[in-house]
Amino acid sequence: MSGAYVPKGPVGRFVHEFEETMIALLLAGMTIVTFINVVLRYGFNTGLIWGLEMVTFLFSWLILFGVSYAVKITANLGVDAVTNLFSKPVRRILALIAGAICIIYAFLLLKGAWDYWANFANLPQTTGRWFPTGFEEMKRTSFRGWYEVVDIPMPEWLRWIEPLMNEGEEYEKIPRFIPYFILPFGMALLLFRFVQAFFRVWRGENTSFIVSHEAEDAIEDVRHMNAGD
Repeated sequence: MSGAYVPKGPVGRFVHEFEETMIALLLAGMTIVTFINVVLRYGFNTGLIWGLEMVTFLFSWLILFGVSYAVKITANLGVDAVTNLFSKPVRRILALIAGAICIIYAFLLLKGAWDYWANFANLPQTTGRWFPTGFEEMKRTSFRGWYEVVDIPMPEWLRWIEPLMNEGEEYEKIPRFIPYFILPFGMALLLFRFVQAFFRVWRGENTSFIVSHEAEDAIEDVRHMNAGD
């Protein structure tokens, strides 16, 4: 059942609480910006010009945080009608095969995410078509750290990055490498969660990567509500 995840140790509890706090803050940020924009638009015929772009980035961060969080707490939905036809040892083998495929897939996503983000952060992309074989030779003409987003203004407390990323030139809008950072970070976190899930199945702590029988579990959760009927 999803939500049954119990973090182990102080580090595990800290990371778990950090992830849940980030997800809550992202949801809150989206709600607040959207609410303010609605009030300004219908009440004062104006609005935050950067509101839509900000909400889009927050939603992207929420999704990429959420996919790894769902893997961690085994909240992904799946169909287990076929796998349940097999014995437990066979189901375990099938789960391990599925886990290995997920790990490879997440690794490829991480490579692609790094290669997309790297030049925006003035960093080298990886070499190799499928798996990284090293890093490309970086040239100044490859730097894309000066690319900005469309509308979100540059906050003053981030001006310290201008000498590092933009040769001292001022940013009018926030540089793209900041919101795009969620791409490699989210994929690295997803890869880590898939590896964790794989070893939980390997050790026998879990039997699957998905939440099984969610409909039956939901019925059990509300059964007491109809007990008096």
